[in-house]
Amino acid sequence: MQSTRRQFVIYSVSGVGALCLGAAAQAQAMVSETDPQAVAVGYKADSSKVDKQKFPKHAATQLCSNCALYQGAATAAAAGCAIFPGKQVAGKGWCSAWAKKG
Repeated sequence: MQSTRRQFVIYSVSGVGALCLGAAAQAQAMVSETDPQAVAVGYKADSSKVDKQKFPKHAATQLCSNCALYQGAATAAAAGCAIFPGKQVAGKGWCSAWAKKG
């Protein structure tokens, strides 16, 4: 009986661990430009398409990939962002929360 109970616990813990790893391995969804939070900060997946009238301080050199809030390598096509938890932004994107990487 002890052996069966021990096996059950081991398999249960292993199964839960595998489920957690599987969920973490799934790619995060990209943030949509129409997402209310994205609209609020003027997020564009392509920095060259930022409305210059609405965001006059935007510079062509400001990209998500060189922002302090970008959570990936500067060379990554997309990565997480502190502004959009659980979602990814385009490396070539931009939003008004852009902050120079220190």
